[in-house]
Amino acid sequence: MSVEVESLGWLGVPLAVFAGAIRVSTPFMLVSLGECITEKSGRINLGLEGSLVMGAMAAYAASLKTGSPWIGLWAAAGVGAMFGLLHGLLCSLKRVNDIAIGTALMLFGTGLAFFLGKPYIQPKAPNLPSIPLGAWIDNPQLANALNVNPLFPFGIALAFFLHWAFKNTSWGLKLRIVGDSADAALALGYRIIPARIIATMCGGVLAGLGGAFLSLYYPGSWNEALSSGQGIIAVALVIFARWQPLRCVGAALLFGGAGALGPALQAAGVSSGYHLFNAAPYVLTLLILIVSCSPTRSLQGAPGELSLTRS
Repeated sequence: MSVEVESLGWLGVPLAVFAGAIRVSTPFMLVSLGECITEKSGRINLGLEGSLVMGAMAAYAASLKTGSPWIGLWAAAGVGAMFGLLHGLLCSLKRVNDIAIGTALMLFGTGLAFFLGKPYIQPKAPNLPSIPLGAWIDNPQLANALNVNPLFPFGIALAFFLHWAFKNTSWGLKLRIVGDSADAALALGYRIIPARIIATMCGGVLAGLGGAFLSLYYPGSWNEALSSGQGIIAVALVIFARWQPLRCVGAALLFGGAGALGPALQAAGVSSGYHLFNAAPYVLTLLILIVSCSPTRSLQGAPGELSLTRS
């Protein structure tokens, strides 16, 4: 994107931020939507960072071995589901803390991915293709900015579906009841443990797909510094979004756009304060949390059974 910004001058900065928002926000969107499903059931999964990194490694390895990035997506989803299942089963045991289990699985997943992924650092695997939404535009810079990855519209569609399903389907209602009050769920005859295990598996699948985006699209390679804590940040975005799927999309886009601001300004010729611009998404998120949160509403909308709300 730096070439486009240089050729367009300052007009290229908003273009680069727009394109960067779409590009950078995708893994945050997928992981936060997955964690939203998990937390709606009354369980928090801090191990999504491990699922994301393992999903990235599995997707890259499968794409390299088979020559198909689509098979890589399935591999990432399968690995994420297995990690979600493991988290769900372990957290179903008595006197087990889901935050501690999530932390352990985060370390286990990242360590296992680094160990198994060493042979795949150098080889180049086939990447996911772009959707050329700007093919009708004569300007190549604008056309390139409108190229989106296939996981971005999938995430948008999933957010709208979850927003509708949580309010209008029987399984959405059951999931919310399980997450809000275990006693009410038991009184209605709902099975709490299976519901939470399935929700955690769904969250793991989306975390794995978020990792596949990183290794198969942007940056489109596998290395041990691929994630930079995006799985943990996505968990925080769910709290910031008040456990609402559509707000998760907005939070992810906001974070993605802020992350693209630094490189866009540098490409436009602004070199001083570059590291400060790179910190923009973290500073912005902190400021928004300070402004929007208070002791009385910081956990507004949180499921009642969530560990964050229970002493």
